Amino acid sequence: MTINAPHFSRRRFLGSMLTLAGTSAAPFALNLAAMGNAAAQSAGDYKAMVCLFLNGGNDAFNTVLATDSASWNEYLRVRNTGGSDSIHLPGTGETGGVLPIVPATAQAGRSFALHPSLGPLKELFDGGRAAVVANVGTLIAPTTLAQYKAKSVALPPKLFSHNDQQSTWQSGQPEGASVGWGGRLGDLAVAGNANAMFTTISAAGNTVFLSGQQVRQFQVGQAGAVPIRGISANLYGSAAGTSALQAILADAGNDLIEQEQKSAVQRAISSQSILSGAMLAAGPTGVPNPTSYINPATGVAATNPLAVQLQTVARIIGGRSALGAKRQVFYVTLGGFDTHDRQKIQQADLMARLAHALAYFDTILAALQGTDLRRQVTTFTASDFGRTFTSNGDGTDHGWGAHHFVVGGAVRGRDIYGAFPASGLGHALDVGSGSLLPTISVDQYGATLAKWFGVPDSQLGEVFPNLANFTQRDLGFMSV
Repeated sequence: MTINAPHFSRRRFLGSMLTLAGTSAAPFALNLAAMGNAAAQSAGDYKAMVCLFLNGGNDAFNTVLATDSASWNEYLRVRNTGGSDSIHLPGTGETGGVLPIVPATAQAGRSFALHPSLGPLKELFDGGRAAVVANVGTLIAPTTLAQYKAKSVALPPKLFSHNDQQSTWQSGQPEGASVGWGGRLGDLAVAGNANAMFTTISAAGNTVFLSGQQVRQFQVGQAGAVPIRGISANLYGSAAGTSALQAILADAGNDLIEQEQKSAVQRAISSQSILSGAMLAAGPTGVPNPTSYINPATGVAATNPLAVQLQTVARIIGGRSALGAKRQVFYVTLGGFDTHDRQKIQQADLMARLAHALAYFDTILAALQGTDLRRQVTTFTASDFGRTFTSNGDGTDHGWGAHHFVVGGAVRGRDIYGAFPASGLGHALDVGSGSLLPTISVDQYGATLAKWFGVPDSQLGEVFPNLANFTQRDLGFMSV
């Protein structure tokens, strides 16, 4: 089963324009009470989900590792290509400095560890606020290796393609999709927010993940909402220029496109003003700036752009009361994971940034405006796909299934969810070069998060149309 692209007609186009023209949530789908949460309208009720997308396809085999003797020996046999091209883990000693973790639920005969650069994330895991979800990927229905080879079940289109698999992870469809599952969550939750405009927010540019049928993602930069320049100061040094620009922006004739353009501009001006007045400041008087992270390859301290994005998210969460927000979905990203070469060095740096940013965000949420919000905010990772187990010399190539992290106070942490796959080649999940056939679908992963967010079981299918094909709808890593 796949999600069909919506039919785009003149009537639907005009309807969309009328929907966009207003900021009131009154006409929209469902309210929070209808989502099965009787307390949803109380002043203290707030939940946010943060999608942290690892652009390029993170190598899960070098992120969460099986370290029992059989698994580790196979890892070294396949991945240690020798010399400076080796992509085995950086560090010293027999295990390359990996960081052991002990899941609450044992998997017989297996032991596990994290990449050496993930020290701060290991602390979150050991503290019960982070979990690993094993071998997640895009699936339409449960699939065996035999079915995959015979193409006897429906498969996600355009596997191993960056643009298409990024889109499929975020929306259920390949490139060209117009609605993502974060946006569909926003459509269900928007009526509980006083201002629909701040339901789905990206701190990392445009993304299909946050686009809904009703809600439209609001994009922010490091300083918050991006203002329209020249409307409140002298344009090119001329007050007359400013007046002329204001007149142009306020003018619209009978043409529907002109009217919609005027509405969009006025909405942008109004929203920028509202958000600027609501979100907390950056720095000592508001949300503290992130400390520098240390590049493990160079030892040099540097600014972590991902931590800055999460600082912006925290500043907006701090303004939730002023914005009238009860449910919000955010999007941040970290790029550089397409490690066809120099993987050992590049991924170590990326893992350091990831762990540093997540630990910073956890610390900020622990005392945001004097309140511990960690149970109300859940961050989860996503990525195009995993990578091959085999090396191409000093990197890896496009794969499929991968391991992911879920972080927050409501996470049933210090555990690995799902059966951790065998290490090596030629096993029952190897679709080629050790690339993993997923055993957990994105739909199951997202549905578990959506249930915590407040979506009742009866409506999960509206957000994840393929979920009906899977028996297990809740993976158990969230406490509701």
